[in-house]
Amino acid sequence: MKKVILFLSIIFILFVGCTSSSQRDLYKTTDYFVNSLSTEYDSYGLMGQKYSKTTEDGSYTVFPIGRLINVKIVKYVENDKYEHLKKDLLRHYKNDTRVHNVYICQAGTIMIDCRN
Repeated sequence: MKKVILFLSIIFILFVGCTSSSQRDLYKTTDYFVNSLSTEYDSYGLMGQKYSKTTEDGSYTVFPIGRLINVKIVKYVENDKYEHLKKDLLRHYKNDTRVHNVYICQAGTIMIDCRN
């Protein structure tokens, strides 16, 4: 019984560790674009996709469009995963005055709104 509990505990720790690592990687990538819109660029223009970055673990693609930052989950997922991601990003940027909103756009991906 103790071995089963130990095994399940290890699996849980590995799962939580992978998830938090993936989130940190996403935050690092979105933070880069949010920061660049306040230091380097006024806007990425309509062709911002050329600045596209995929997170190191390959889970997310992030690209700017104007002063919006689009976040896409690379593999197909149900809508509830985007709802969860939206809540995570809202929580991450809740005290950042450079970010005005985080929402799910009509295309079904997440937008981080950095418009003035």
